[in-house]
Amino acid sequence: MTANKEIIVLTETVRVQQVRKDDFISLTDIAKYKNPDDPRFVIQNWMRTRFTVEFLGIWEQLNNPDFNRVEFEAVKNEAGSNAFVMTPTKWATLTAAIGIISKSGRYGGTYAHKDVAFEFASWVSVEFKLYLIKEFQRLKEAEATQLGWDIRRNLTKINYRIHTDAIKANLVPPQLTPQQIHLIYASEADLLNMALFGKTAKQWRDDNPGHKGNIRDDANAAQLVCLANLETLNAHFIQQRLVQAVRLKALNQIAIGQMELLLADTGVQRLEGKKKP
Repeated sequence: MTANKEIIVLTETVRVQQVRKDDFISLTDIAKYKNPDDPRFVIQNWMRTRFTVEFLGIWEQLNNPDFNRVEFEAVKNEAGSNAFVMTPTKWATLTAAIGIISKSGRYGGTYAHKDVAFEFASWVSVEFKLYLIKEFQRLKEAEATQLGWDIRRNLTKINYRIHTDAIKANLVPPQLTPQQIHLIYASEADLLNMALFGKTAKQWRDDNPGHKGNIRDDANAAQLVCLANLETLNAHFIQQRLVQAVRLKALNQIAIGQMELLLADTGVQRLEGKKKP
């Protein structure tokens, strides 16, 4: 299990965790909406019905190749009787089920795959289920937006290393002071800034005195993709020993052409969050 993420559903804070790359939602938190003092009792009541056992069995057969169908049939035959008792731990032990898990400790409680959790929430309260789905979708949309941003930033970081290595190998003479070396790197960074944004980092800061970030933090998805490409190309030009003025002119023309294509590309628009997939 990973650390919890939380969503607010009506009056309850509901935890969500990643388990085997799937989203598992806390049944314990959902049950508190019906019985805040003893949520385990709510879960056990739900699991003792024949309908629930049949639902869980079908879900496991669809998603779990190791599900013990023989034991499941025995459990199903007993389900719904007055003496029948079922708990998440007992269910997992008897049938090798994976859709519901229980864990003690800091992030403890009973969690279930989102398919199962939504079914349980419907049994607890139809209204609660609808709000749960809405807030869960909001969480996933926020995660997708963050993922898109991380991909864009990591792409530029990877190409930045290629760029700085080319500068170090070809433009940094020996015996320079650290300050002199820094000026060379800054000069090449501003070469790319001029080619793409039409201004240096200092000029951008002067134009945006209240902005906490920098010129690249303010870039959109298309600009960051283009910047990553320009870093690779500039590294290649540096290795060819082209002077800075020639590289600037070439990179500017490339940036113009790439930006026209990138701004019309639906994949880049998805990264920016402007278009649904």
